[in-house]
Amino acid sequence: MSLASRFRRGRPGPAPLFLLAVNLACSSVAGGPPDAALQPSGDDSLRDRLRALSPPALPPPPPDPTNAYLADPRAFALGKQLFFDTRFSGPLLDDANNGDPATLGLQGETGKVGCVSCHVPRSGFSDTRSTRAQISLGSGWTHRRAKSLLDVAQSSFLNWDGRRDSAFSQPFTPLEDPAEMNGSRLFAAQQVARLYRNDYEAVFGPLPALERYGPIDAADAGCAELPTDVIHGSCPKLGSDDPDVTRVVVNMGKAIEAYTRQLTCGPSRFDAWVAGDTTALSADEQAGAWLFVGKGRCDACHSGPYFSDHSFHNVGLHPDFRFFVAAIDDPGAAGGLAALRSDPLNSRGSYSDGDDGRLDEVPADLTSLVGAFSTPGLRCVARRPSFMHTGQFRSLEDVVDFFAKGGDEDGFLGTSENVPRDLSAGERAQLVAFLRALDGAGPDAELLEPPELPPDPPAE
Repeated sequence: MSLASRFRRGRPGPAPLFLLAVNLACSSVAGGPPDAALQPSGDDSLRDRLRALSPPALPPPPPDPTNAYLADPRAFALGKQLFFDTRFSGPLLDDANNGDPATLGLQGETGKVGCVSCHVPRSGFSDTRSTRAQISLGSGWTHRRAKSLLDVAQSSFLNWDGRRDSAFSQPFTPLEDPAEMNGSRLFAAQQVARLYRNDYEAVFGPLPALERYGPIDAADAGCAELPTDVIHGSCPKLGSDDPDVTRVVVNMGKAIEAYTRQLTCGPSRFDAWVAGDTTALSADEQAGAWLFVGKGRCDACHSGPYFSDHSFHNVGLHPDFRFFVAAIDDPGAAGGLAALRSDPLNSRGSYSDGDDGRLDEVPADLTSLVGAFSTPGLRCVARRPSFMHTGQFRSLEDVVDFFAKGGDEDGFLGTSENVPRDLSAGERAQLVAFLRALDGAGPDAELLEPPELPPDPPAE
């Protein structure tokens, strides 16, 4: 079945990877009246599109055959500990790490970076720590903003560029990136054996013998300096090509997914309005909802119950980091998906517990995806401190203004799909009001609380 026919027929879970002939243009369809409820007096096509954004119940994450441990409570408990544990990271490399509250420590210190460092639980699992709330500071400055993890399990293709199509492989990106955790898979495997042996083996069976490598000190876990490849830099270490070592880190990823799969924004006031509560949204918020599916045509990409087509689009964004990090030519999905296809850690590789064919959705020709990035979901979007893969917009007003003008004229790779939308200042304000109405209650409190971590064993 072709991608186009699969999209027309619909399918549970994430939408197809790449929507052929996606239309971001302003349609000539007018929005409904500002105080309209979803009743027969409204426009049938617009009403149906609003209902598509808010089914009677938000669907749970789709099955993930790549991970056989998702229902194991022991995997969940281990995954939560691993998510909060910073002891898998090597030295902080950038001198921006000066000990200020927005940093994670001092340059040269180890054991300071974990998943929790850039996915702050009480901030919607997004980065509200790094200075200027733009890109994220781990061991060094990243060149993409850390994405929120709320409802991450709805997507099969991860990262801004689709570099990973399995959640179990996702930890390899921050672990081995000198700008993030600046560690290595062998160091991570040894830390599992040192700190979590019993919990790991209770889920995944015996750990492999790692003694043949000798212990790696945290100070030597990653790179000694930041590399020049700022998008996918790495520092391969002894043991990185050992399948036993890789399997341990894969299983770390499977445990972490058992935890992050539970993170969700939840229903919002918008859902109550669609369900019939005409007082759930203000007049401006209701007007914004009609504009979202009507004149603004926002649901061309922000579609489905989680406001994302789970695809990749070039929206004509000129990267602007606004301070001392230099702009780069980021190929986006054209680079990430090319690397994914040959990655032994992808959903079709030997480390996967099953293959649902998601890799088949990657187009053979990636030319059209140069400069394209994933469509973020919009539930709980108002909790994020900045927006776009560069984090360069600091408010929802900035984002709506950007799309209203049709993106930037130049300064980006590839071909933009974006076009101007004829939105007045009042209409743009109504769209922002609607986006703020998409906040839900967020994850249960127990998912936000740091777990008790095992202590460091005594030195030998």
